[in-house]
Amino acid sequence: MTKGLFSERTRRRYKIKGTMNIDEIIEWLLKGDVSIQYQTYRDLLNEERKELKERIAHEGWGKQFLSCRGSNGHWGQSFYQPKWTSTHYTLLDLKNLCIANCKPIRQTIKMILNEEKGADGGINPSRTIGNSDVCINGMALNYCCYFGADEADLQSIVDFVLSQWMADGGFNCRSNRSGARHSSLHTTLSVLEGIWEYEQNGYTYRLQDLRHAAKVSKEFILLHKLYKSDKTGEIIDKKMLAITYPPRWRYDILRALDYFQMAGEPYDKRMQDAIEVIVSKRNEDGTWNQQARHPGQVHFQMETAGKSSRWNTLRALKVLRHFGMEK
Repeated sequence: MTKGLFSERTRRRYKIKGTMNIDEIIEWLLKGDVSIQYQTYRDLLNEERKELKERIAHEGWGKQFLSCRGSNGHWGQSFYQPKWTSTHYTLLDLKNLCIANCKPIRQTIKMILNEEKGADGGINPSRTIGNSDVCINGMALNYCCYFGADEADLQSIVDFVLSQWMADGGFNCRSNRSGARHSSLHTTLSVLEGIWEYEQNGYTYRLQDLRHAAKVSKEFILLHKLYKSDKTGEIIDKKMLAITYPPRWRYDILRALDYFQMAGEPYDKRMQDAIEVIVSKRNEDGTWNQQARHPGQVHFQMETAGKSSRWNTLRALKVLRHFGMEK
């Protein structure tokens, strides 16, 4: 079934073997939630299964998330409260499931864009901080574009995001409070994911500006070898090496590598240290575990910390496949 999934060079380079062979791992993935099944077919087997995508809203995790939506159109208490059951983070979860667009989600997106913007044009849930948070806006751009928001409603968000681009090439959410002198990997990646989704869905307003910002922001991440100080070479934060799903707003090396493969970026030697860390986390059976979850309220647990994770196994295999296949 999976002949050609990995080249022999890739298998040797990243020691892709285990007590389960790749066919058995694929079979295990295909026993997971319908969202995992859909993405396994699409991203590892190169098969677009539209019938699986349509099922996500009607069974499993997708149905569970949708059932938590309140009569006021929000999840949790409001747009941003509490973490992680708020509308904002639930929409991000739904987008990452690859759920098909549906009327309740479209209605909520429209409500957010009508009611949650601040004076600077960005999405701003705070009642005490006047300036919008660019990390929130990167994530909002991500799911708003995926769910087909009107371009006119997104223009002020695009303007705000571009206004926050920093001289060192990235973005930092702290610029709206205490100020920031150096970009943040967390924020930069959230904005990059939003820009990618914006372009993928055919939006054109200030697209060239966004492409330029994305190009420089990707270089900012690579300059740090995805998790190291560009000055000392030391690990910026050991939490960046923990691979956790959902990542929420937090940066980690698997999320970064998954973004680079999704964006079709070629292998860069500055990714190698991060790739080797991911390989080192692989279990004897060829799977990857769910590591410690980010604390906070959740609608339900998709996977158990410390156990084999279909999300992390799927993402790690996508990364190794993409970056191991040198031409």
